[in-house]
Amino acid sequence: MSGTKRNEGIEVHVPDVSVVVIVYNDAERLSTAVQSVLDQTLQGVEVVIVDDCSQDRSFAVAQELESAHPGRVRAFQLPQNSGGCGAPRNHGIQQATGTYVMFLDSDDVLERNACRNMLAAAERTGSDLVSGMCVRVHLDNRWGKTTEWYPWIYSRTRTLESITEFPDLLVYDTLSTNKCYRRAFLLEQGLEFPVGIHYEDLLFSAQAYVAARRITLIPNHVYFWNVVEKAAAKSISNRRHEIANFVHRMEIHRRVDELLAAKGHTDIKSAKDAKFLKHDLVLHLRDLPLLSDEYRQEFAGLANGYLAGIDPEAYEHVTHLQAICAYLLGKEDWDNLLPAADAMINKGRLTSPLAERDGRIYWCAQHIDGPDADEARRILDVTEQGFHTTPLPSLTLGNRLTSYEDDGRGTVTLSGTVVNPLGRIDADAELKATLELRARRQVGVRSFSFPVTTVRHAGDTIEWRTTADIGGTVRPLGIIDAVWDVRLKLAAGGERIVTRVSVGGLDLDSAARLRVRPRLTRLVSDRFAAEMTKKGNLSYVLTAEGAAAVRTQSLINNAIQGKAAGVVKRGLRKALRARRNMGSGEQKVKIYHEVFSKLPVKKGTVVFESHMGKQYSDSPKAIYEEMVRQGVPFEAIWSYAGARPTGFPKDATLVRRWSWQYLRALAQAEFWVDNQGFPLALAKRPGTTYIQTWHGSALKRMGFHEPRTKAQGRAGQARFQAAVDRFDHFLIRSEHDARTLAKGFRLRDEVLLRTGYPRNDALVEAHRAEANSGERVRGALAAELGIDPDKKVLLYAPTFRAGADGAVEGFAFPFDVEEFADRLGDRFTLLVRTHYLNSVSLPPSVAGRVVDVSRHHDITPLLALADGLITDYSSVMFDYAVLDRPMVFFAYDYEKYATDIRGTYFDLKEKAPGPVVATADELLQALAAFEEADAKYAEARQRFLTEFGEYDRGDAARQIVEKFFTGSGK
Repeated sequence: MSGTKRNEGIEVHVPDVSVVVIVYNDAERLSTAVQSVLDQTLQGVEVVIVDDCSQDRSFAVAQELESAHPGRVRAFQLPQNSGGCGAPRNHGIQQATGTYVMFLDSDDVLERNACRNMLAAAERTGSDLVSGMCVRVHLDNRWGKTTEWYPWIYSRTRTLESITEFPDLLVYDTLSTNKCYRRAFLLEQGLEFPVGIHYEDLLFSAQAYVAARRITLIPNHVYFWNVVEKAAAKSISNRRHEIANFVHRMEIHRRVDELLAAKGHTDIKSAKDAKFLKHDLVLHLRDLPLLSDEYRQEFAGLANGYLAGIDPEAYEHVTHLQAICAYLLGKEDWDNLLPAADAMINKGRLTSPLAERDGRIYWCAQHIDGPDADEARRILDVTEQGFHTTPLPSLTLGNRLTSYEDDGRGTVTLSGTVVNPLGRIDADAELKATLELRARRQVGVRSFSFPVTTVRHAGDTIEWRTTADIGGTVRPLGIIDAVWDVRLKLAAGGERIVTRVSVGGLDLDSAARLRVRPRLTRLVSDRFAAEMTKKGNLSYVLTAEGAAAVRTQSLINNAIQGKAAGVVKRGLRKALRARRNMGSGEQKVKIYHEVFSKLPVKKGTVVFESHMGKQYSDSPKAIYEEMVRQGVPFEAIWSYAGARPTGFPKDATLVRRWSWQYLRALAQAEFWVDNQGFPLALAKRPGTTYIQTWHGSALKRMGFHEPRTKAQGRAGQARFQAAVDRFDHFLIRSEHDARTLAKGFRLRDEVLLRTGYPRNDALVEAHRAEANSGERVRGALAAELGIDPDKKVLLYAPTFRAGADGAVEGFAFPFDVEEFADRLGDRFTLLVRTHYLNSVSLPPSVAGRVVDVSRHHDITPLLALADGLITDYSSVMFDYAVLDRPMVFFAYDYEKYATDIRGTYFDLKEKAPGPVVATADELLQALAAFEEADAKYAEARQRFLTEFGEYDRGDAARQIVEKFFTGSGK
């Protein structure tokens, strides 16, 4: 709480918090920022306004605020403009009288409870620095978009005795404004913002983090950072096309590096280097294709001097394109760097023809055969991206303009090249193409097409050229469809490939504005201007040039500012908002409960879902097929996720997840059957029976046993409890499930069905058949996959990994798959089946010896096919145990996995029914001794099955169908 102190016998009021508000030429917004401080729920707060010698009324407004709030607001003005945020903030620190100091920019606001929450945390913990969550508010976004700034950092309250306990804080949250500092700490440490240089927050925050004796993080919103993406005057950090901007960024990074080196924080330096490659460098690389050669040369000189000091380990923690761009920048290889930068701007676009060497795929052929070939191959290797195996129509191929000509009226002649990766568009393939202009906002006629007159093979590319009478052919409506994008549709043999046309290095400033005839009237717009989009692609934008059109456009602009137009616009906005809200998740949930749930339940209707609609697989599939086999009369509805369903049964009704049809089906269904969870916000009606099959026994802690669930607070836990309380029946396959899963979800014993998993019925039957006949029948799947009948089949099925923020990490082989193929490929065929949240791409060199089966959604046939299983912590181990076949556990990160925040229910090393290995070499040795391990662990496999699969008897699906759908089991 605020208090008093005696100064020469006079009691002086001491505020709890001084908020330093800095302003420069922002008179219009200053009052709003200050009011957000005055409205704080904490009373003992003062405002210190520091004007950086503004040229508008900013200081006058500050003085007016001081007069209106005596004792609470004080205003100061610097004698001359400093050109940045550092000097006014430093002045504010000196003028502040509060126990704590915070910073606020004049165009932002504080959350109402920010000061109270941060003060309470500081007083409770004695921290020098308290940091809360910043929220970016996108003011010019029509949907009211907001984004939390690195929310995973603030997922819970935590106090650090040193920044070394949580380096990510220094690396990622470099803001100074979402923090509260003990003022005595700032003065004792001599902490000030650098002056005369931009990006001052990065250095100041790093200095504060390193010097603080204690830091507390709170999960509360404290600062609202107002962002205007389309502002006419760009902020300093957004003026990346100015080379001085990059000069300042590099200097700040060097100073931070010197600070970390002086303190011996090498681990933080390595993490910071990775973030520099992923974020800071990428921001500038994205602009390179659009900037001059002179800028690029100066940029390369600055960047490469800094990149020379980057920790090599940092390259292991960035995406392949980020590493490739940094490497090619170091080589100043513009021919390959600019396409790579273009690929970063346009996520998923393949802009390089690629190269193949020794069974591996590389971004480009340059450098991989030179003196530093080892480093080049390590960084330029893109085999795992799957460009060589992904179907061509599924690739987004780069298409770059090589020339642009116009006749000054309405006709243009365009030439370009489409990337032909690895020559996958065969030289003998017949080529045809059309150029399409498509309206971005589709009203009436949506597109116009022009035949491409010349299209031919040219080695690494497909060259095309055409002349199009755009002005005489394209008839836009005239107002709503103002922007038209350009696409090339290429037919290559039997393939259909659609590409956006990028501008490349062409200058469109001198391009003539094409005359067009809008369908409404040329009094509104009469020209098409060729423009480059933010992502560097070609588009045409309607504009006015003729005298009549310019006058009309002026009249329209004036009219839409009038009172009558205001009424119309408000009505239109209201109608559009209502229409938009009809498709929002909130509105759908409301209509589900208030409308659809009032409709009668349809007897015999069953809604099936597997892995949130991603697959037709697992126990829901087994139950559905058993119902069909028994001839049960029912209406089957399967949910699917994504644009179009694949692999789902043709005799069932298919509904897209979260569509209106999906919501109505759930509301009226007699039964819900799924293995993961229907949307948590949808309540189950009393007349609906929910059969939750789940998707595996648990090694990791689940539900309310997870610390993250406990940290959600009462409201979050209540929502989760309501979701699991919907389960009328929950299938388990052992008493281990009853002790773990059921307890973790707080399920009553009467909810549990001790039937085993329907998905495992086929495995039980396969094991019985093999035991009775003494021989293995591989079946059609082996032939489909091209399995050599003389080789054993191993299935590698790892689980997914998640980062500190909970995001799923991309899959990377923890062993050398080519070494496996070379050493063991003559004895084994390795099937690789990643978790459904991951994907994989194999090098061409292992073809036939290693097979990717990740697209086989239903893993059960793969388990039945495999002679042995390689896994880590995946619940697939419990299912495979039914087959009584060898298992190898490749637990290369066991300590990290077993001791992370979730924890495990048992020690895998103690109970594993097969060898647990920690290194790739140990894995290959264990596989080489495959038959030996089979006999050695036979008893362990039986103990494992008894403990974790006691109810898997092969009749689970039949039990479920008879109990709920035929009546014979009731």
